[in-house]
Amino acid sequence: MIAQIEGKLIAVETTSALVQVGPVVYEVMLPSFTIASLSGRIGTDIVLSTMEYFEGTLGGGNLIPRMIGFLSVAEKDFFTKFTTVKGMGIKKGLKALSLPIAEIAAAIENGDEKMLLALPSVGKRMSQLLVAELQGKLLDFAAPAMTVTGGQSEFTRAQTETLEILIAWGEKRAEALELIQETVERHPDIDSAEELVPLVYRMKQGMEA
Repeated sequence: MIAQIEGKLIAVETTSALVQVGPVVYEVMLPSFTIASLSGRIGTDIVLSTMEYFEGTLGGGNLIPRMIGFLSVAEKDFFTKFTTVKGMGIKKGLKALSLPIAEIAAAIENGDEKMLLALPSVGKRMSQLLVAELQGKLLDFAAPAMTVTGGQSEFTRAQTETLEILIAWGEKRAEALELIQETVERHPDIDSAEELVPLVYRMKQGMEA
């Protein structure tokens, strides 16, 4: 089984990406959130934590090998747990992950069925099952909290996305959290990962963010 691939991102499609590793180009299925995260990185080298499965049925005699990619091992581990819920298959699970896993994990831990209902392919029954079967099992994946001027507050979506991107690009979690906190304190109005990521790297390089 291929557990990780590293290569050049040559295309991002609706549900998958094409990654060139030497002379070979792999089609890798991706969660919805990962598609959005990689859309601006075509032509660059990326690393994906991967898993494989066969699509189809044994009786039909037409099993198709598929590869799924994630920005980190943590995302892969979350997906493995997420798809243990009855009725949450591979394709449905990939489509449902339209937000950072930290936000989805936090919603499940908090029993926030309203937030879960906003995910693609997740209806009322599925939102109830996700909470019933996974609550208490996703604490390691739930959205982190950060200390900001004036007290404690949860990460915004932009900050959570930035954290996951930085970790996927090789930054250590603790250092990434500190850099994000310092950057947000200087730029509290930033509301997108696209704006926040380059500012964080300017901060890391010792430049005025």
